[in-house]
Amino acid sequence: MKTSNPVLARLGQAAERERSAGYAPTGPYGQPGYPQQYPTEAGYPAAPPAVNTMSVDDVVVKTVTLLGILGISAAAAWVLVPDALLGAAWIGAAVVGLVLGLIISFSRMANPALVVAYAVVEGVFVGMVSKFFESLYDGIVLQAVTATFGVFFLMAVLYRAKVIRATPAFVKGMIAVMAGLFAVMLINLVLALFGVNTGLRDGSPLAIGFSLVCIVVASLSFVLSFKEVEDGVRMGLPQRYSWVAAFGILVSLVWLYIEILRLLSYFQGDD
Repeated sequence: MKTSNPVLARLGQAAERERSAGYAPTGPYGQPGYPQQYPTEAGYPAAPPAVNTMSVDDVVVKTVTLLGILGISAAAAWVLVPDALLGAAWIGAAVVGLVLGLIISFSRMANPALVVAYAVVEGVFVGMVSKFFESLYDGIVLQAVTATFGVFFLMAVLYRAKVIRATPAFVKGMIAVMAGLFAVMLINLVLALFGVNTGLRDGSPLAIGFSLVCIVVASLSFVLSFKEVEDGVRMGLPQRYSWVAAFGILVSLVWLYIEILRLLSYFQGDD
């Protein structure tokens, strides 16, 4: 089955190789197309081992698991990391999380251990960011969490009702926009380290507009994740690839939460 997602295409190729494992290129007497025979104690050939395929339920369970891990990690960081180390933990977790995220995204194999490690590290990052904003604006974290999950469930309903569809043009456009936003945020971060204020994160009208754009794009990125799950199930990817699909949903949730948190802080800055 063809897909416009290059990562999913690679995973599909890997899955095809796994399904082909245990099958020889030639059969008895050199004839092609015969499955590899496995001897048993009784002397009769056995069928090659079956590969369990992923399902939507698998992705749901993995997503909830990752959210639980992230929540526990965030709570632990909030309580255990002293205020004097908040900035260092924030930056450190952000860098490590970025590296792990890139490794998972561009890897050709599903690695549940890396995905779980990413959830732990992102939990520290989310915990530190949340603690900082909550110290400035009481109740802002609960507002951001509520809004984040509200948007997520709304997008799930819209996708299921086919109000928003992941057409090839939509997918290509979203990938281009997300790459552009990532580049802009990275450049803005580097300039900020040298004391240059671009106005994208200072609460100005430009900053509010930029956050709104990020929130819209982060919300629409769920459509890509839902499509990835749908295609993965249809392609018969092995069950462990549900971790990769859950990872994609987690990335969008964290991004959306941070942007909503930042936007809410702009409107409470004068209180």
